[in-house]
Amino acid sequence: MLNVVAIMGRLVSDPQLRQTNTGKSVASLRIACDRGRRDANGQMQADFFDVTAWDRTAEFICRYFHKGEMIAVDGRLQSRSYQDKNGNNRTAIEIVANNANFVGSKGSGNSGSSPAPQPEYARPAAVEAAPSYSAGSNEDFSVIDADSEDLPF
Repeated sequence: MLNVVAIMGRLVSDPQLRQTNTGKSVASLRIACDRGRRDANGQMQADFFDVTAWDRTAEFICRYFHKGEMIAVDGRLQSRSYQDKNGNNRTAIEIVANNANFVGSKGSGNSGSSPAPQPEYARPAAVEAAPSYSAGSNEDFSVIDADSEDLPF
């Protein structure tokens, strides 16, 4: 069976981080996803999805994402039953996040169509482009006797 969900949208509010009785981190968030079309009044339509994240994914989301920011989440759908305040039986459908990714910032002016710009890091010396060497001739090399005790290995 297959249960895979991938969504991208804006956070409706700041994610809420809690701890279970056993000390596991759990985050609750709500994501608004545009449907890609307008209604009869010209307003963009959106769907709102409840998302739950656990452990390190929950901590990552709560640390780096805030209300209004774009987020991409992949995970699975899960349903659960509960009783509301009036004693009525209810079923909640939510996304359980496996991964969360940066998409772009609201202030950058992109509408999520391109990924967030990656920061430029100084390239370590070991990764610098290797100097070019000429092939040279075989006269520059000598045969090493494998039985020699002068070998470093």
